[in-house]
Amino acid sequence: MRWWIVLVVTSLASALLAGDRGVAAPAYKPEGEMRYAVYVTISPAWFDPAEVATAGITPFWFCYALHDALLKPMPDNPMAPSLAESWTVSPDQRVYEFKLREGLKFHNGDPFTAEDVKFSFERYKWPQYHREKFQQVEVVDPYRVRIHLVQPWPDFMTFYGTLTTGAGWIVPKKYIEKVGDEGFRKHPIGLGPYKFVSYTPGIELVMEAVEGYWRKVPHVKRLVFKTVPDPTTRLAMLKKGEVDVAYDLEGDLGEDVKRDPRLRVAFSGGIGIAALDFLDSLWDPKSPWHDQRVRLAASYAIDRQAISEAETLGASISTGSLVPREFEFALPIEPDPYDPAKAKQLLAEAGYPNGFDGGELAPGPPFFARGEYGGQLSGCSGDQGEAAHDGAGGAYGSAQHQATAGSVYVWQRSLWQRCHAARGIGSEHWRLRLWGLSRHRRAV
Repeated sequence: MRWWIVLVVTSLASALLAGDRGVAAPAYKPEGEMRYAVYVTISPAWFDPAEVATAGITPFWFCYALHDALLKPMPDNPMAPSLAESWTVSPDQRVYEFKLREGLKFHNGDPFTAEDVKFSFERYKWPQYHREKFQQVEVVDPYRVRIHLVQPWPDFMTFYGTLTTGAGWIVPKKYIEKVGDEGFRKHPIGLGPYKFVSYTPGIELVMEAVEGYWRKVPHVKRLVFKTVPDPTTRLAMLKKGEVDVAYDLEGDLGEDVKRDPRLRVAFSGGIGIAALDFLDSLWDPKSPWHDQRVRLAASYAIDRQAISEAETLGASISTGSLVPREFEFALPIEPDPYDPAKAKQLLAEAGYPNGFDGGELAPGPPFFARGEYGGQLSGCSGDQGEAAHDGAGGAYGSAQHQATAGSVYVWQRSLWQRCHAARGIGSEHWRLRLWGLSRHRRAV
């Protein structure tokens, strides 16, 4: 998904990988085809777990289909045992031992062993400050591996067993040593419920079901992910029956889907937060944003519910914290209410009764958010898709000081993936004025 899109097990994972234990051979055989219209251009790097999380959260779409992990989030378990049947931690909290599932094979027939786990861990692009925490990866026997830490690291399993990184997703050692990294990205081999068939850059990715997948054999035989950057085109394809699911149909497009009795609107949910960070001007006494009253006025001037209704048909949930409520131990903080009178009062007290030029608002590609919202609206034909659930998501901004104002860059991101606004600036710019409230959407 985009940089932030959603920290969720997508409809693909939910529908096709549900269940938390191995199953006997099913009485059915996979059949049929599911076609998805996605808003991103699929990168070959996303087929490689070593790049995942480094490249953003989106590649997990394909990890759940092509690959498998020692443990991973599943619909009913945020850290479900997968390739690892179980694991233990030493009394000194420095050694993690994983018992691997036996008898599994990669899509090319190579057996899955502890050597693949060690190879995948060491091949992953860990940041240097993380690498310094690891002492060694020890292969105890073909189906048992130990990870030794330099010192106790309470967050290790969060980094290894959730979508924070792709380090726990396993790739075939022998195959990669034979074809190299580039060869692997051209034709990835994994342990997942789907195997790679073909990839046409900028057009589509095709995968087929693996009938011997250990957890649950997919019902759908063939998956086709089509790259369709234009949302209007995605909607047209959905209506014509060219695709079964079209992602990111928000605002008026979502309303259009809702009116069509043949289609169904589903909210992807997700865990993301809308925030504007004034990283430079916040600390500059010459900037209006340096005054806390100005920043609070901006918050009071945002009608979060109106934005939610306009963007995601009311599915998004407002929040007052950078930490999603779904996170363990998160403190739920209510957002500031929409109060334009209070906003004007605070601006006047700060010395800006007539407002001020807040700088340029430049959305990071591939989309623009008019405020705080979460998740995506996706259109599904027939009964495809999952039911909506709560989620908050939105925009990440970086304000760079220019004279007394600043350029506010709006960037979508997940809290699990820290991105910098400088990595991409949209081609469209808007002038941001705190007193310029839209009569239609009432957003800043």
